[in-house]
Amino acid sequence: MSCRISSNMEDYLETIHLLSKENGGVRVKDVAHALSITMPSVSGAIKKMVKQGLVSHPRYDLIALTPKGVSLATEIYNRHRVIKKFLQEILKLDPKVAEQDACRMEHIISQETFIGFKKLLQKNEDLVDAQAKT
Repeated sequence: MSCRISSNMEDYLETIHLLSKENGGVRVKDVAHALSITMPSVSGAIKKMVKQGLVSHPRYDLIALTPKGVSLATEIYNRHRVIKKFLQEILKLDPKVAEQDACRMEHIISQETFIGFKKLLQKNEDLVDAQAKT
């Protein structure tokens, strides 16, 4: 990833990104509810992310990702999505297990491993497409 932040911060960014897409606006309590954590914990994290230029959060207003935050959140979400898909389609894991494991793995795998996952998924999709044509 281009900007090194903690796995917790990555979770906050990913959650804000997804909530923004779903609801348009994101409040501290929305993030706290989605992550099952306290509002003061979210507020503290938001303050750190404001200093890093990842979000904007005017006092008593909605949280918004900055362009830098959108870029990083999108990258995090895509990693999560690819890993979950790999776990479900290649390893045939239960969707709930794949979701939980993807949440953990997205923070620790190398870019090289992530690219390997993507390549293997693409080969699998190509194989399925070839089989469908015959």
